Amino acid sequence: MTYFEIRCSISDIRHLTKEMYTRKPIYLALLLLVLSACGSKQSSTTDTAAAATKPDSASSAKTVLFFGDSLTAGYGLDDQSQAFPAVVQNKIDSAKLPYHVVNAGVSGETSAGGRGRINWILKQKVDVFVLELGANDGLRGIPVSETTANLQAIIDAVKAKYPQAKLVMLGMQVPPNMGNVYAYSFKAIFPELASKNKMTLMPFLLKDVAGNPKLNQKDGIHPTAEGAKIVGDNVWKALHGELPGKN
Repeated sequence: MTYFEIRCSISDIRHLTKEMYTRKPIYLALLLLVLSACGSKQSSTTDTAAAATKPDSASSAKTVLFFGDSLTAGYGLDDQSQAFPAVVQNKIDSAKLPYHVVNAGVSGETSAGGRGRINWILKQKVDVFVLELGANDGLRGIPVSETTANLQAIIDAVKAKYPQAKLVMLGMQVPPNMGNVYAYSFKAIFPELASKNKMTLMPFLLKDVAGNPKLNQKDGIHPTAEGAKIVGDNVWKALHGELPGKN
């Protein structure tokens, strides 16, 4: 259960309450954790999403929007400036490119949750859309078909609102304890969707970081600041070619 991530929303509380009576007793502890965490977590995720919808009228910079879960949000780090999207912003600034990164990551987000909030997030003008969702689906064992449909719906929404936007897919994998068949099918979601939608693909977001205790927090899944820097460097390698006007 260390992989289970919590999002402070009414729907998740209801879900956990139902699971508490149908599965393992540990869900009772998780439900209590949700209730105790809502007061401290909700404002930060709301502020992040609100910032993503507020245009920067003082700047002519184009927008690179990272749409994801706790890996994008920078869960467990001292400051969001340590999250990998901020590392990418530093790379952009060093290259003197006219782009501004928006971090629209929400801890605990599933593909269904992302599908539910995408239209609101798209009030923010998007020139480059970077999709990082699915990890929480995999860790909950959500059917691959559902995750695929949700991610495709998110991509479709971006295409409909901003047909000229560049699209980037950040792939994910699940631990082998989820079962070989499921793990293989889950991993295949991302290259298949990237190919279908002509997206730039980074096959595995946590490349060079996953499984290294020195680069991950105690939960074994979220990168430390050092790990996030490596992730950001790798994302930059996949992303920079999609920035029109690059040097």
